[in-house]
Amino acid sequence: MNLAARVEAFLPRVWLHRGLLARLLWPISKLFGLLLNFRVGLYLMGYKKQTKLDVPVIVVGNIFIGGTGKTPMVIYLVEQLRLAGFTPGVISRGFGADPLSVLEVQPDSAAVDVGDEPALIAQRTACPMMVGRQRVASAQQLLKCYPTVDVIISDDGLQHYALGRDIEILMFDQRGIGNGYLLPAGPLRESPQRRRDFTILNTSSDEAVLGIGEEVLQMRLVAGDLHNLRRPELVMPIAGLAGKRILAAAGIGHPERFFVTLTQFGFPFERLALPDHFAYTSETFAQYDAQIILVTEKDAVKCRQIAGLKDDARIWVLPVNASVDQELMRKLLNLLSQS
Repeated sequence: MNLAARVEAFLPRVWLHRGLLARLLWPISKLFGLLLNFRVGLYLMGYKKQTKLDVPVIVVGNIFIGGTGKTPMVIYLVEQLRLAGFTPGVISRGFGADPLSVLEVQPDSAAVDVGDEPALIAQRTACPMMVGRQRVASAQQLLKCYPTVDVIISDDGLQHYALGRDIEILMFDQRGIGNGYLLPAGPLRESPQRRRDFTILNTSSDEAVLGIGEEVLQMRLVAGDLHNLRRPELVMPIAGLAGKRILAAAGIGHPERFFVTLTQFGFPFERLALPDHFAYTSETFAQYDAQIILVTEKDAVKCRQIAGLKDDARIWVLPVNASVDQELMRKLLNLLSQS
């Protein structure tokens, strides 16, 4: 494991407690908070421009650094908005994508070009989608190419204040606000008291999570049947894993969530936690003597495009779908009607 991966694995453990290292970094986090407030203030006072689009913008994001379930929520919103008669489009930063340009994401786009999460969203929804570092430019290009789009969902981007937004959805998981400190002493990009229209808790438990807000709506990830990476038409119920030697690999923001999901089904497996946006190679699984290799959908979009992995019959993909409190869409559609 390289240094970056070691740091990425170490810091999340530090950020869950107010230990010695977190306390030593606390003064820096206070400075970070002052700079953050100054930057936000520039937008509020009009010194920095915020661009308002001709269509409503919904931002799905988090303040806890790392994965909290934004991608399943974006997919859910696209599906629900379509059912409500809207034509949604999606914009995203696109991890690893060209930072100097706006790229359109197609269902067959390579993850290395547009980012793994945008590639997954496009595959699942076939929704008009653009990626680029500048959210405003991405949104404007999306509307130019797809003038029938009447609502834009920003995958992440809460802190990209240059883009005006009509609705903000703030995502949390069971980690809540961690130790409550801002970066680098804690995991928070912004204060837990920042404004938002909706607070969504992505967890399989009914246990309350402190510090995330009072009006919390729940999202659960529901696992579907497995499908084979090499031959997607091959489908296997999760019960078919019984008695197999299994390796579960996850290169996502919070791999433990994937492992907890699998644990609930009662079969043993070996865990391989990888850094978020992990760069798979043809040799990633070469040393593992497993009959079945389970990966997330986000990992699958990369594995499917790598020689040596795309033809590995051992690799199976576990799809998940977001099940969200129905109150979200009722209130969200009401807000959109007022935009």
